[in-house]
Amino acid sequence: MTRLLIVDDEIAIGNFLSHLFTSKGYQVTVINSGYEFFEIDFNKQIFHAAMIDLKLPNSDGLSILRALKKQQPGCKAIIMTGYSTINTAVEAMKLGAIDYIEKPFDDIDVLEKQIENLLATSEETTEQHISDLAHQVGLIIGETNEMNYLIQTAYKVARKNINVLIEGETGTGKEVLARFIHESSKRSKESFIGVNCGAISKSLLESELFGHERGAFTGATQQRKGLFEIASKGTLFLDEIVEATLSIQVKLLRVLETREFMRVGSEKTFRTNARIVAASNENLLEAVQNKKFREDLYYRLNVVHLKIPPLRERKEDLPHLLQYLVGRVTSIPISFSSDAIKILQEYDWPGNIRELSNYVTRVVTLSETTDGLITAKDLPVLKLPSVSYTPIKNLISKKTHQEHPLEDFLKNWVESLLLTFEQEKEINLEEILIRIKELEAIVGKAFIQKTLKETLGNRKEAAKRLQITMRKLRYLLNEKKESEKVSGI
Repeated sequence: MTRLLIVDDEIAIGNFLSHLFTSKGYQVTVINSGYEFFEIDFNKQIFHAAMIDLKLPNSDGLSILRALKKQQPGCKAIIMTGYSTINTAVEAMKLGAIDYIEKPFDDIDVLEKQIENLLATSEETTEQHISDLAHQVGLIIGETNEMNYLIQTAYKVARKNINVLIEGETGTGKEVLARFIHESSKRSKESFIGVNCGAISKSLLESELFGHERGAFTGATQQRKGLFEIASKGTLFLDEIVEATLSIQVKLLRVLETREFMRVGSEKTFRTNARIVAASNENLLEAVQNKKFREDLYYRLNVVHLKIPPLRERKEDLPHLLQYLVGRVTSIPISFSSDAIKILQEYDWPGNIRELSNYVTRVVTLSETTDGLITAKDLPVLKLPSVSYTPIKNLISKKTHQEHPLEDFLKNWVESLLLTFEQEKEINLEEILIRIKELEAIVGKAFIQKTLKETLGNRKEAAKRLQITMRKLRYLLNEKKESEKVSGI
């Protein structure tokens, strides 16, 4: 027989729950205080599930939850809480509670279903479901306790209609975790829509989020729905939320408080039921202290706080990540040798999983392995001295010019740029832009020279084949000459 423990100081609620679940065939034990709980002999009484009120007169629900999980780790606990203690309920879920339910109980059927589902679902089934969902969205859980704890918490809170704040360094996979939360929620059949608040100007971001009416501003030739409206039944992911201007933050706060918004240029009020998942690569609390982010908005977003560890703190997960990333690049079975993995684990990966992904793509693409094994000697250099501008003439050897000039040049150019990008330390952007200008000039000239050779030097015919004007052809050739004067080629 299923044994259920109820801990609630309100005698009427305890009696009601006892009657409800006894009629369902459960054996119910009701206690009304922390004193009674700590008098239980857990060696003689084994409970399959527990319903624990967070607020008790001589104890608190979190202390009782900790003690229960220590005495009987297999007991599945549900926390009972009022709305004002939602944050504490989330903390309880981090400590091992499976779920929480708000008091007063508005729908008894929902309460019954929660308990039934709680008891019907085995830990093995839950673990498999988490694993399947993670694989579906490309989230690699790995072996580290911190990452497993993070995913377990994300899965538990996903089913609740509460806001989530994800923090983590650039490249750690914040959007992937947001997608996992969406797929784990009851909204998984609805839309998941993401927007980077730092990549869009203030005026465009307002229109993007809230929509606009025709004629609301120059260029608004037709009415457009905003993301809050489009994602009304789904999940809206606000990436780099710290980059939103203070005026946008005010409008976001209103939506979170009232679930209402207005399109730009409209006086009509619309409602949204979108679930908000926000993310930041900065410490948002520090941004609040620095007056860069509104404190009231921070607390609205930070109902549940999830922080993704950087890759340097979960290097034991590297083999799992490598296996997944290789599978994204090629269907050919390729693996990394133990010595190669050791070298990769010695690097700190400042760009995190994004940097690792770019690196694996380059390694697999350029690999000439015949046995499907990438060894240490196959790995491009990871730790470089400070990268400075490399003149184009130093990237192209005489042999390259003689054999495959454009192909070999582009390979060298891309590899050099990627190595520079992955460092993300004191990179001179102006020098990078100079490289790109030179790339345009060299590629343009390569196509022109190839076409001139095919047309026996007929510029008019060459321009026709290249679908450019004679003036453009002459301009490109002259631009290249000027580039040579500057770079010394």
